[in-house]
Amino acid sequence: MTATIPDVWLPFPAGEVPGLPDAFRYRHWDGEEEFPADPAACVFYVTPYMKSPEVTMRPTARMPRLEVLQTLTAGIDHVLGGLGALHPGVTLCNARGVHDASTAELALTLTLASLRGIPGMVRGQDREQWRFGFYEALADKSVLIVGYGAVGEAIEDRLAPFECARVMRVARSGRATVRGPVHALTELPGLLPEADVVILCTPLTERTRGLAGAQFLGRMKDGALLVNVARGPVVDTGALLAELESGRLRAALDVTDPEPLPAGHPLWHAPNVLITPHVGGSSSAFEPRAKRLIARQLTRFAAGESLENAVLITD
Repeated sequence: MTATIPDVWLPFPAGEVPGLPDAFRYRHWDGEEEFPADPAACVFYVTPYMKSPEVTMRPTARMPRLEVLQTLTAGIDHVLGGLGALHPGVTLCNARGVHDASTAELALTLTLASLRGIPGMVRGQDREQWRFGFYEALADKSVLIVGYGAVGEAIEDRLAPFECARVMRVARSGRATVRGPVHALTELPGLLPEADVVILCTPLTERTRGLAGAQFLGRMKDGALLVNVARGPVVDTGALLAELESGRLRAALDVTDPEPLPAGHPLWHAPNVLITPHVGGSSSAFEPRAKRLIARQLTRFAAGESLENAVLITD
């Protein structure tokens, strides 16, 4: 008898992913209504990118042979709710490293655009107004990075040429790095008043949900800038709106809560806020990095080797 070749589901056509091993039959599925084949034959599922949790997890209840669930996002909050439908022993892997450069670029873009008043200048251009004035520089500012993982490190890489007065780092637990100390999350309240710019790039967990609430924002110095490239629910939207409307703080947000931000929401027209539509990872840097990760993971899987970025195993 000939052994059945196991299926792998990919959000890209297999011919567009260099380096895939020959051990599998590849099925292309990017969230369409119809499945490309019987999900029961799938052993390795690479989820569609930036689809809803309902779409992403829809086939998994019909994948009894599934061994690996590979997301193309660094965050895994969108799949956690569906893990209960999986059988025990499925390895969940994230895409750590795929979005570092792109997200870090956007964090710097949002920071610089906000400090230099670019949104107002664009509106001025639309109205043929010459908005000459005195604007802030990133040079000599103190920057606090909240969530010092791979993305946080990439942000600091890009801060290096801008002559910041100080870069402070916060993660779940403290540690030493060649660049300086990483402070534990418990030390955050004492660091917030020292920062001119606070950049959020932490994963969304029960501990970080609502982290930037009224107390957090209240400890930020007058005129400070909050940049969120993490997840919308890391920030308490109501508390942030109160600070923006008072004129005390500024914000640059790639993510919001709710998201997408609905028409008529007060955040759209709050003063001193710049909003981009969750495009931190959605750049030309995404596909080549995602495809390289997929090829590496499947090569390891075919060889029986340990996988990169394993986050948990279902029980």
